[in-house]
Amino acid sequence: MLEDLVEAVRDTGARLLEWRADGITDGRWEGTQFKARVDGMADGILTEGLMAIDADIPVISEEVLASQSHGRPGRYWLIDPLDGTASFIGGYPGFVTQAALMINHRPELAAIYAPALDLIYTAVRGHGASRNREELPRLAGRKQQVLIDNYPEPRGITKKAFEDLKFLHYLESGSISLKICRIADGTADLFFKEVPVRSWDIAAPHLVLDEVGGTLTDIRGEPIDYQGDFTHQGIVATNSVSSSIRFISWYAQVKTGDESN
Repeated sequence: MLEDLVEAVRDTGARLLEWRADGITDGRWEGTQFKARVDGMADGILTEGLMAIDADIPVISEEVLASQSHGRPGRYWLIDPLDGTASFIGGYPGFVTQAALMINHRPELAAIYAPALDLIYTAVRGHGASRNREELPRLAGRKQQVLIDNYPEPRGITKKAFEDLKFLHYLESGSISLKICRIADGTADLFFKEVPVRSWDIAAPHLVLDEVGGTLTDIRGEPIDYQGDFTHQGIVATNSVSSSIRFISWYAQVKTGDESN
């Protein structure tokens, strides 16, 4: 099934590159989120590929509201056909297409493809994770050196974390999923996001990070719960449990200070 999943995300990624080369970057604003026309187009390609694997496994997609309205079945595909729309529209490479097979409320099989970078991350629970078919080693839990986020330089609370926690380097990247994968492959050590994220943003890279010994929690340090609502109140991705504890302690102190001012 993994090879079929890889083929499905690769096919979708290839089409995304074709559409961008053809200048198909139009869309519309839905609140604070820009929805590109290719979001829906990619959803059709990826869903078709997954249905070809097993037509009996339902697909829950960011792009299909109706798929989110019937609760979460015991077994389903959770997909984000285009994560990093701003990167796609802006001509940057940091966008991905991704899918996770969810069984009993946790990701069991995952593939994330960044077509502009030709990077594919895969994971099977209990069998490790890979990047471009090469097995990723277990993270050594090194001292945090590289902080990763969206912008060319750290801003706001990310800048404060960079300074207070004495990071040596900062890395700009695009999609939420790609940033988590960059921690899994050892390129970065910490990524956090205060604002809500959705299950389809994080399920696939969560499994990749799990399989190499990293951690992904909500912003308070609580486990990610893939039941009920699809919204999570912020996330923290790190290279080890100790790094997670260190960050969450720092974050709690910062927020306590903010509330007392």
